[in-house]
Amino acid sequence: MIAAVIAASLLIGVSLGVLGGGGSILTVPILIYLAGMETKEAIATSLFVVGVTSAAGVVSHARAGRVRWRTGLLFGLAGMTGAYAGGRLAGFIPGTVLLIAFALMMIATAVAMIRGRRKATTKTHHELPVLHVLLDGIVVGLVTGLVGAGGGFLVVPALALLGGLPMTVAVGTSLLVISMKSFAGLAGYLATVHIDWGFAALVTAAAVVGSLLGGLLAGRIPQDALRKSFGWFVAVMGVFVLGQQIGSDLRHTLLTSPWTWACAAAAAGVGVSWYLLRRIARTPERTSTTPAVPDTESPDSLITRP
Repeated sequence: MIAAVIAASLLIGVSLGVLGGGGSILTVPILIYLAGMETKEAIATSLFVVGVTSAAGVVSHARAGRVRWRTGLLFGLAGMTGAYAGGRLAGFIPGTVLLIAFALMMIATAVAMIRGRRKATTKTHHELPVLHVLLDGIVVGLVTGLVGAGGGFLVVPALALLGGLPMTVAVGTSLLVISMKSFAGLAGYLATVHIDWGFAALVTAAAVVGSLLGGLLAGRIPQDALRKSFGWFVAVMGVFVLGQQIGSDLRHTLLTSPWTWACAAAAAGVGVSWYLLRRIARTPERTSTTPAVPDTESPDSLITRP
């Protein structure tokens, strides 16, 4: 069991080093289902693991010039406020509710990763809109404190779109932000939760090794393929965690009810129809915009010109 946890911890670090996020999305289920921790203890421990691992990952990215310190510190300080508040608030919320919220966040994150993002405009912003960044940082920090998710997959697009940072720089800067917010969320949890520091240190050490390896691999792996494959993995994990929190009676009812399968078939039909309609709608646009080069440049047309 310990070997499985260490191997999974290496994956946590690699995810943080390469993608700038995903550490907590993996850490919480690993600590709950492999290490057998309670929900709140697992969330608090994940904040420590991800905080230290992200701080270590910043080193390799900083050496390569992929960290924007001013931007990261501004976003991180805003996020720390929300993270501490979320960590204190989590003490009054049942663990099952937190885990369901975490699973829903995993699924939403996976959908965003699989879909990808539209390419940003060529305009870049050297100075971030401070009010927008502060609000965004507080909201992401609140999520961090509540469910133990560092918010890397929320921070990276925010840095890329708001600050106009290249994706590789956004990933490196995201690790700085995640580290700051994770420690703030941990401070909020320590008021009500006890952590096994020896076990946490073991998991963290393995994750740090993975983070350094991920930092070396960053930029060498096709980001789109990696993002989509990791997104599907996160989606499966989210569905698994959500299924574990649903009672066995309700789960049996949902799986055996004809209404469930009818709704699933209808949703699949709507999805396929929407996809086909989009493909059909795009076809005339492509054909109509194609220039008639052979008609204007053919030898016959040149001969008949006055």
